[in-house]
Amino acid sequence: MPDREFHDTPSRDGGPETDSENWTDAERRRRRAQFLRELAEARALRARVQPRRAKAARLRRAMRMRTFRW
Repeated sequence: MPDREFHDTPSRDGGPETDSENWTDAERRRRRAQFLRELAEARALRARVQPRRAKAARLRRAMRMRTFRW
């Protein structure tokens, strides 16, 4: 694969080269929505693959919500 071009990725140390500073609000919302869709899909897959663990997690979450004081 010598003909493939490799580009340097932007640094994540907070320098001026980070792409996140240049995102518009619409782009940020679109990327966030995509992330949340993928997260929901991963959780659904985990629930199908490990039903007992998913049920226990659901029950723990329900208990937390019942004991939470508004």
